[in-house]
Amino acid sequence: MTTREVMDLYSRCVTANYSRYPIVITRAQGSQMWDADGKRYLDLFPGWGCSLLGHCHPRVVRAIQQQAGRLIHVDNLFYTEEGGQLGELLCRHGFGGQSFFCNSGAEANEAAIKLARRHTPADRYQIITMERGFHGRTYGAMSATAQSKIHVGHDPLVPGFVYVPFNDLDAVARAITGQTAAILVEPIQGEGGVNIPDEGYLPGLRELCDEHGILLILDEVQTGCGRTGKWFGYQHSSIEPDIMTLAKALGGGAPIGAMVARPDVAASLKPGSHATTYGANALVVAAALATFEAIEEENLLEAAQRQGEYICDRARALQGQFGFIEQVRGRGVMIAIELSVPGKPIVDAALQRGLRINCTQETIIRLLPAMTITTEEVDEAFMILTEAFKEVESRLVAS
Repeated sequence: MTTREVMDLYSRCVTANYSRYPIVITRAQGSQMWDADGKRYLDLFPGWGCSLLGHCHPRVVRAIQQQAGRLIHVDNLFYTEEGGQLGELLCRHGFGGQSFFCNSGAEANEAAIKLARRHTPADRYQIITMERGFHGRTYGAMSATAQSKIHVGHDPLVPGFVYVPFNDLDAVARAITGQTAAILVEPIQGEGGVNIPDEGYLPGLRELCDEHGILLILDEVQTGCGRTGKWFGYQHSSIEPDIMTLAKALGGGAPIGAMVARPDVAASLKPGSHATTYGANALVVAAALATFEAIEEENLLEAAQRQGEYICDRARALQGQFGFIEQVRGRGVMIAIELSVPGKPIVDAALQRGLRINCTQETIIRLLPAMTITTEEVDEAFMILTEAFKEVESRLVAS
């Protein structure tokens, strides 16, 4: 099919809730993808952060192919080897928690919200969340997301969420009352702009939770599974959460989410209290097992740290050339280039030249490249990005 034919199909048969590029992607490998016209793109935002190993990593592809011939799906009234093995990996690499498997980050956060309320007395139901945070699009997760633009057209929201500024321990302390059940926070805000808190922020939240007997829930949907150079973002500090949520990179591009909770907290999820039909689906769990295998055997945590530092260095080198670059920040392969001008024209100019990047919060270029990206690919990407910056700069001068 031609690009036009595919777009026509979408216009007739698919909801228009995404502002799609007029591009049909037909295949992808690593940090590269190709469209229906044969054009190649460098992808520094593969799968919206899901393809942390790059597109179609050979281990993940092989695991899915082999698993499909044995068992694709069985309901959760049976055990499977794959589900137990993935639970053990998350337990071992994390804080010894027990896992509830689902299909997405929003579902993982919904499960965490339900668990927090079930585990605490009925009069303690409020959950404190952070401004510019993002937790998903389902009703509970959307209500937990302290961004008014996400709420437009969806009132009334689910009650019981209290919003405070990110990276402000005093604001959290003031918000805690006798009705507080939990604090829900991203170790690094992703959609909010790759906002990295002060070193004492997570430990401070842990202290407040311990002092008041409330739960600390860490949304690791974007930071988890090696994105920051450690298995989980909280491991850059000295603390552990009570509940953690995962998705995106967990399945190497396959759709899977997980909520991991301390065993004594997880015990509050009794049979019948929560469920999901496709959770721990054998096919996607096999992809997740292969993802962990690849990260361990190919030393990709170290690669994420090394390439992330290199990308940040390349980005900071552009600050002297382009006055509209205000700040570069990042941890592992989770990087932001903050601008004083809108970022969308830069994203568009880069895409025309064959580079896929992202803009969030209107002025922040967000890069979530694969752990497997090569130095040569980074250099090529920054050649293209420099040209995109030049194009936008010339427009600014002309105006």
